[in-house]
Amino acid sequence: MGIRSILSKPLARWVVKKQIYWSERPVETQNNVFQYLISSAKKTTFGTDHQFESIHSHEEYCRRVPIREYEGFINYIEEVKNGKKDILWPGIPLYFAKTSGTTSGVKYIPITKDSIPYHINAAKDALLNYVHATGKSSFLDKKLIFLSGSPVMEKKNSIFVGRLSGIVNHHVPSYLRGNQLPSFETNCMDDWEKKLDCIVDETIDQEMSLISGIPPWVQMYFDRIQQRTNKTIKEVFPSFSLLVYGGVNFVPYKKKLMDSIGKDIDTIETYPASEGFIAFQDQPNQEGLLLLLNSGIFYEFVPVEEYGAASPTRLTIGEVELGVNYALIMSTNAGLFGYSIGDTVKFVSKKPYRIVVTGRVKHFISAFGEHVIGEEVEQALKAALTKHPETSVTEFTVAPQVTPEEGLPYHEWFIEFISRPANLEKFAQDLDQEMVKRNIYYKDLIVGNILRPLVLTVIAEGGFINGMKKMGKLGGQNKSPRLSNDRSFANTILN
Repeated sequence: MGIRSILSKPLARWVVKKQIYWSERPVETQNNVFQYLISSAKKTTFGTDHQFESIHSHEEYCRRVPIREYEGFINYIEEVKNGKKDILWPGIPLYFAKTSGTTSGVKYIPITKDSIPYHINAAKDALLNYVHATGKSSFLDKKLIFLSGSPVMEKKNSIFVGRLSGIVNHHVPSYLRGNQLPSFETNCMDDWEKKLDCIVDETIDQEMSLISGIPPWVQMYFDRIQQRTNKTIKEVFPSFSLLVYGGVNFVPYKKKLMDSIGKDIDTIETYPASEGFIAFQDQPNQEGLLLLLNSGIFYEFVPVEEYGAASPTRLTIGEVELGVNYALIMSTNAGLFGYSIGDTVKFVSKKPYRIVVTGRVKHFISAFGEHVIGEEVEQALKAALTKHPETSVTEFTVAPQVTPEEGLPYHEWFIEFISRPANLEKFAQDLDQEMVKRNIYYKDLIVGNILRPLVLTVIAEGGFINGMKKMGKLGGQNKSPRLSNDRSFANTILN
């Protein structure tokens, strides 16, 4: 046993002890974060504009600070980009995390000297929770690979600009750098497919124990290795024992990933975002991610059906209920206040508070008032696959067909299969019935002959990868949308 694995166990105990302290005091912890944020930002431009000096309660905060999406912060962010200080948070940010927006083009999300430690420590704490829960630590002594975006950054008025995963790459703890792969030079490559070949070159003969990344891009990495070796991943990497992932629901990818590996291995799910590291799986094989209530983020939760209303209900941590879909609202020590991240979540536990991500506020289908969300389509597909065990799926997305050439409108499912169902028509029928079970509005539309049952369109092998490539979103932190209220992504993969 190496020095890293030996030292990780007492460190893990210490981290979990601190975690238990704040998780058992959720309301108090969040109130302290709230007071810290208001006090710290009261003399900034944003704080002055919204009279932070007079805010002493959450009710007053709701009156003075409306919920905003990124577009509502653009004027403030432009001032920061121009080099002005004390706009959203004291001083200027260390970084801007550059992300792709669906409506506003490129987004520039500030990361400050106060917020960056939480990005780094949360990822570290996720691993230490695993060590504490399982007693397994030997993976820390072998090679670790992080499939991430390029760490290359540009500088604008003293602020570094880059992808979140690339920014975080600069802050990997020194005790892990010695066994981190790929090399910095390879990580800096922009062309994902060329980069992937170089990653394979650098790792194929190494003793890999941990692999981290978004599931579809991890699968691409596995596919390249298998093409080279004609072996399973466990044969190439006998010590590989832990997969860390985030960004998408794991269920649609799990079977193919485990088949590629050749055995089931442990996994850790994380929920990082440019705006802050929100949650991670603190207990293996248990549903839900521990919401990080002590990480410089004050959370509010808006019932999804009220999102976009003039005065929506804004709940704090002590007011939420289990099983309810909420739009996630964040105020952070990077200077975003009342910020809608665009995700929807629901709580599966209150002791401690654990969440699952159910979808995106704007990734839904409601062309006919049905408001189908990501969680529903993912669960329906999972149930249909259980009924057709010979079937496995690489990727899928769902879009409405509002104006078909003939017949009633419908939802169209675009699925890239690894192995097709024996009876494609029966699979589509079962999938539709699973949707009817999960969404009462969809059921009413089907029963009322406003919609016809879903149409399943099979996408050829590589169709989703080629579609993402066309959009310039292959690799890194990008992922295919599960569902859309229009057909723009569907048309890209069809073409």
